[in-house]
Amino acid sequence: MDDEPPGRLDEGALRALVPQVLAGLLRRGEDFDAAEDALQEALVEALRVWPDSPPRNPRGWLTTVATRRLVDARRSEAARRRREETAQAEPAPVATEEGDDTLLLLFCCAHPDLSPASQVALTLRAVGGLTTREIADAFYVPEATMAQRISRAKHTLRGRPLDQPGDLAVVLRVLYLVYTAGHVGRVDLAGEAIRLTRQLNLATDEPEARGLLALMLLNHARLPARLDADGRIVTLDLQDRSLWDTREIAEGVRVLQSALAAQTDERRPGRYQIQAAIAALHDDAASAAETDWPQILAWYDDLVALTADPVRQDPAAVLARAVSVGHALGADAGLRETDRLREVIGGQYKWHAARGYLHELGGDLLAAAESYAEAARLTSNVAELDHLVRQAARARAGARRR
Repeated sequence: MDDEPPGRLDEGALRALVPQVLAGLLRRGEDFDAAEDALQEALVEALRVWPDSPPRNPRGWLTTVATRRLVDARRSEAARRRREETAQAEPAPVATEEGDDTLLLLFCCAHPDLSPASQVALTLRAVGGLTTREIADAFYVPEATMAQRISRAKHTLRGRPLDQPGDLAVVLRVLYLVYTAGHVGRVDLAGEAIRLTRQLNLATDEPEARGLLALMLLNHARLPARLDADGRIVTLDLQDRSLWDTREIAEGVRVLQSALAAQTDERRPGRYQIQAAIAALHDDAASAAETDWPQILAWYDDLVALTADPVRQDPAAVLARAVSVGHALGADAGLRETDRLREVIGGQYKWHAARGYLHELGGDLLAAAESYAEAARLTSNVAELDHLVRQAARARAGARRR
């Protein structure tokens, strides 16, 4: 893109340049907050100038203008900070690969001193190139609230070195948080997370990064079947599988196979690869009845083995494993597994919902109705509430018919 004039202003192409230019400024040692502000000013100038006078090198143009803004800011503080002399030297734009740029920015945004909410917001702003308003809409908060959150995050990073390698595991967790935020507002956060994870995989050969991409793709492929015509939740066993995106599934399987092929006896699959393998088994089944539950249970065994105390450290995985036990070994066995979690998450709606599902699987519709009803009482999610109320009503009706 650097060698071709943009011609007609392309908002998508302009957004794609944001992480590249910002990363170049950070590599030179610029402060994150100041660099991001300078780049925003350069983008405003681009929107004004480019339609009539498009540059031959858009990235270089943005870098130069942002650099001038940084120089101007330093000059205005010369009396206090005594940096005018050094600030007048205008560095040349730094050419870096897009994958490296993305990796650097993801590490910056996933800084351990930031809260998870701030990590997600800053990632969407700096790496995703989303506006503050778009991010606010996606999370149903006022724009001013999101602006304060982003501002505080940048302030937290002020003065910290941002050119050192970070923790890839934290980056992956942040991307997964973006993905699980779902599809709300005007921004498809799941789609955005997939795009960012693709870019991350340009810069690293880490199998877990590929595992996360595979997991996202394999789950995202089922999106068209997750809601009915009235917008109500459709559970996996009742989904119309002809609506699943087979191309996305095929890509997810290829990425997963590539990740698993890199494993050795000393380097076992990580959390995202295991979850992707489970998703692949669900996607591979032509119908719910053909699901390979014994193999899914084996993968869940591997997943819970990743933590020393899975009941307390990863109760969601143990609960999902209990459901697979119910399918593979019988509903009573699955219910016994949920009993192990009673003290930890017995007050949460997902625990009661899983119990309802297992009771129904075992044919005890009255107990299923009671569990679904209790789950509905505990949830604060409107869509889940509607779904669980309907599940409870259906189970009661089935019990009466018997």
